[in-house]
Amino acid sequence: MTMMIRKTITDDLAEVMRIYAGAREFMRESGNPAQWGDTHPARELSERDIAEGKSYVCVEDGGIAAVFYFGVERDPIYDTIDGAWLNDEPCGVVHRLAKRRDVKGAGAFCIDWCFERCGNIKIDTHRDNAPMQKLLGKLGFAYCGVVQMPDGGERIAFQKSK
Repeated sequence: MTMMIRKTITDDLAEVMRIYAGAREFMRESGNPAQWGDTHPARELSERDIAEGKSYVCVEDGGIAAVFYFGVERDPIYDTIDGAWLNDEPCGVVHRLAKRRDVKGAGAFCIDWCFERCGNIKIDTHRDNAPMQKLLGKLGFAYCGVVQMPDGGERIAFQKSK
């Protein structure tokens, strides 16, 4: 298994949207129907992520295995937390991570890649997203508390720092 990360290009969009559709189906099947609902992330959001240079794909054997958003930036969602971050240093944020169901290890590979580039990562997920919570625990992320989403929902937040 040889995986590599590269920036997403517009030609990848159809496959990216298929991966997101598969992830929404997997979430529904694993007791997490609300996190992404039936339409998130929307095509327009993926197009914006690509245009901003913050969408990445994990490629394995020439095919796209996973997609994610990564930026070293301030995310306003993380400004207020019911809990406490490990630190307030500049950090990388990971959002919209999804992988093909038939690929093993791609999620961990993507998150590890982000951590190698910025040794201080914040990430959030839905309370019902047990697979992501398990992965974050396996990768050494600490639970930090709860953040509020712009739509009024909440997410549980994690951080890993060198």
